[in-house]
Amino acid sequence: MKTNRIYLALIVVMLMFAGFSAVSAAEPIGGNQGWIAVHCNVDGATVYFDGTYEGVISSGVLTVPVYSTGTPIKSFTVSSPGYTTYNGPIPAMPGKGETFDVYATLNAAAPTTPAVIGGGQGWYVVNCNVNGATVSFDNQVVGVITQGTLTVPVYTTGTPYQTYTVSMNGYLPYTAALTSVPSPGQSVTLYATLNPAPTASPIPAPTKSPLPFSLIVIGLGIAGVLAIRKERS
Repeated sequence: MKTNRIYLALIVVMLMFAGFSAVSAAEPIGGNQGWIAVHCNVDGATVYFDGTYEGVISSGVLTVPVYSTGTPIKSFTVSSPGYTTYNGPIPAMPGKGETFDVYATLNAAAPTTPAVIGGGQGWYVVNCNVNGATVSFDNQVVGVITQGTLTVPVYTTGTPYQTYTVSMNGYLPYTAALTSVPSPGQSVTLYATLNPAPTASPIPAPTKSPLPFSLIVIGLGIAGVLAIRKERS
C-alpha cells in the first residue's frame, strides 16, 4: 500500500515537470519579439504602421515591439500638425531580440495665404469742391466727401464700376464714366465740380389793368346827359 502511494507521488511529480517543460517550450503568439525604432526630428509626431496607430515620437525616437514571425509590416507614416506627412517603407522585419531602425524627416508645411475675394485692392480717390456731397458708383452709395476728397477701396479683378455720381442738395449732380480700373496698390484720381442749382424766379401776381380810355369817355358822356336832363326837368 505504501509502495503504491510512492508510485502515485512519482507520477504526479513527473506530470508536473512535463507540464512545465511544455509551457517553457511554447513560443509566444505571433513568434519571437523584436523592435522597430522610428527616428524623427519632431517630438510629438504621430507614428502609424500600415495605418495603425503605434505612438508618438519622444526624444527623437519611438520604439515599437513587433513579432518577427508575425504578419510583416509594409510601411510606416509619421505626421505632425504644421509639417508635411512622411511615408516610408519597412523593407524587413527584425529578428528575435533585434532592432530595425527607420528614419523620418518632417519638413515644415508651406503657409497658406487666404485668397482675397475679388483679387488685389486698389483705390478711387474722388475730389470735389463741396464737402458732404454724396458719392455713388453705379448708383451705389460709397461715401461722402470730407475735406474735399473721398477714397474708395475696390478690388482690381472684381466687376468694374462703370460710372460715378456726386450729388448734394442745392447743387446740380455730377456724373461721369469710370474709364480706368486701379491696379493692385495703386489709385485712380477722379474729379467732380458741383455747380449751384438755378433758383426759380417768383411769378409776379397779375395786376388789374385800368379801364380803357374809351369807356371813361362814354361814362362821362352819359353822366353829362343825365345831368342836363335833370336841370331841364
